[in-house]
Amino acid sequence: MNITLNNIDPVNATITLEVARADYAGEVEKSLKNLRKNANIPGFRRGMAPQSMLQQMYGKSVLVDEVNKLVTNGLLNYIKEQKLNVLGEPLPAEGEQEALDFNKLDDYKFTFDIALAPQIDAKLTKDDKMPYYTIQVTDEMIDRQVESYKSNFGTYNSADVVEEKDMVKGLLIELDENGEAKEDGLRNDDAVLMPSFIKDEAVKAAFIGAQQSTVLVFNPFKAYEGNEAEIASFLKIKKDEIERHTGDFSFEIRDISRYAQAELNQELFDKIYDPGAVTSEEALREKVKESIAAQLNPEGDYKFILDVRNFLIEKAADVQFPDAFLKRWLLASNSDRTPETVETDYPRIIEDLKFHLIKEQLLKENDIQVEQDDIKEYAKRATRVQFAQYGMSNVPDDLLENYAQEMLKKEETVRNLVDKAAEDKLIAVLKEQVTLETKEVTAEEFNKFFEQNTD
Repeated sequence: MNITLNNIDPVNATITLEVARADYAGEVEKSLKNLRKNANIPGFRRGMAPQSMLQQMYGKSVLVDEVNKLVTNGLLNYIKEQKLNVLGEPLPAEGEQEALDFNKLDDYKFTFDIALAPQIDAKLTKDDKMPYYTIQVTDEMIDRQVESYKSNFGTYNSADVVEEKDMVKGLLIELDENGEAKEDGLRNDDAVLMPSFIKDEAVKAAFIGAQQSTVLVFNPFKAYEGNEAEIASFLKIKKDEIERHTGDFSFEIRDISRYAQAELNQELFDKIYDPGAVTSEEALREKVKESIAAQLNPEGDYKFILDVRNFLIEKAADVQFPDAFLKRWLLASNSDRTPETVETDYPRIIEDLKFHLIKEQLLKENDIQVEQDDIKEYAKRATRVQFAQYGMSNVPDDLLENYAQEMLKKEETVRNLVDKAAEDKLIAVLKEQVTLETKEVTAEEFNKFFEQNTD
């Protein structure tokens, strides 16, 4: 098979494949013989039908299949061997394709249009000044995190009188129309409710101030205003069973528990961090400040890479793209697209494509590679951030390891981790290559950057 490349301009080319009969005839014959072995044709035993009959019945479809496989593999291998940076996928050439007659073994010629990625100057130097925003860690942020720690490590203590946010446990019994225990009715010796979740103000008021051993009668269906999820949870039944239990229930209070925040003392410090790492409230607040700053760093990096993206896209404003081919390919690759939607979306698509090519070039020029250890470490880092969001900063390494291993079992998650790890490495390199103009801003000021981008 003879393959030739014809460069039309820097970003458009054609590839022509000349397929001779000798290139595919052997495979066609082999396929027909294999087909004959399994062919079940009336009047003949399996595998005994005449080869001429198989040729007449299936010869054309086998020929088409074998030629298509040969052409497809030849085209893809050629692109790979020649290291062509192709955009989209090859498309049959318009106006250059010869008429093909698959009714006989013959020589064929196929021509494909391809789009070549343009050369883009993506170099950055110290002459390029880029803003880098750090978000100010305020006392309010620290206060919220400290309060979160106090809440997360608080305890439930026994109380004598019910308050709105208390947890109340007791004996729940379904009643009949006479106010007696209903025969075969619901009974729960360990029912739990919190007055704060009760919607009916009269029922809520009846619980608040009640003491242990008090028996209250109320209608859960009315108390929770028909909220099936809350009613089913309280009665410990399925939602489709609720309609059979819309009457009154008695509730005998047997236990009142009140949540109390943890005190700021050494016991709490040692639960949050390694024992002895923090010994005072001041030291705790300093640690919290460092932790919040570390959590906010990715925000600054994200804004930085967006600014780099805009800078380099603008720098590449005059770069030529194979617009006609790409629009044609966008239509061919997605049946939901129309010429109108392609025209509308095309400027954004080209911007995304530009930065994709720029990133590929930067990763290659800076020899940035993602190893297996990088993926694993990034998975642990992502897990650590998730735990930190729940106020858990002192997470054992073995627990992080287990969670990370679970993440790495999902192929899509691994791809996302690879992309993120590569981008983080790239950001670190680019921050060294340009001149950073560091600016501290409040969280509100930082968020406004993105509000402006969406207007």
